[in-house]
Amino acid sequence: MEHLLEKLNHLDQLQKDQDSITEKINEIHKILRFSPEMVDKQVDATLIRLRALYTRAKELCESEVSASSALVGLLDGLLQSGTSAAQRKKIEVGEQKKKRMKSDTDTTRFSSASMRSQLDQATNLKGEQVAAKVKSDEEKDEWFVVKVIHFDKETKEYEVLDEEPGDDEESAQKKYKLPMSDIIPFPKRGDPSSAPDFGQGRQVLAVYPSTTALYRATVASNRKESGKLTYLLLFDDDEEDGNLPQRAVPFYRVVPLPEGHRQ
Repeated sequence: MEHLLEKLNHLDQLQKDQDSITEKINEIHKILRFSPEMVDKQVDATLIRLRALYTRAKELCESEVSASSALVGLLDGLLQSGTSAAQRKKIEVGEQKKKRMKSDTDTTRFSSASMRSQLDQATNLKGEQVAAKVKSDEEKDEWFVVKVIHFDKETKEYEVLDEEPGDDEESAQKKYKLPMSDIIPFPKRGDPSSAPDFGQGRQVLAVYPSTTALYRATVASNRKESGKLTYLLLFDDDEEDGNLPQRAVPFYRVVPLPEGHRQ
């Protein structure tokens, strides 16, 4: 930028010098036009001076042309550099925008694929028994074993059946409509590898022996016999003679403890 200012100042000075020479030339023109009585010697001296002024004016014009050309070249270089920088910035912004769009698209695709996978899994649970939170209040969550009758992809709701007979005829085999968040699939009965790896001390939700109700329990240990995986669990509030007995529960009746579970 300093170089540009120098070029501009130089060109400005050349133009001022030319204006000064032009004024002097015009003065001599007046003398020659309005003083016919001038003697030969005065005329010769005046013409010599006029020639010198025109010569200087010519030099100044040539210098102005040279300075103007140099200034134009400098301005072209600066404009090209600025355009290139703008283009680079535009390209960089464009690339960043493309990356963001690709990232957003990938995230959307991942989310969509994940949701489709969850919906397909939910649909495949028809006829299967699952753990379901069928009742809840401010104090506790109640989970039971129910059978999936139908899953509605539009509302993302399960229709389930509580197959356990109630105390009266009216309460037998109740149906519920529950959101996906209130359903936990059990591991596949014939595939122990489908069960989560619950280590000692891990809190889980498990079916209490000889019931269809699930309660919070702590894993004491696990054992494998003839390819069958069984967890030994300590159920909350299951005291006998002041101790918590270890209850054997098959792996396909044990699921992770839901976040925020209250019982």
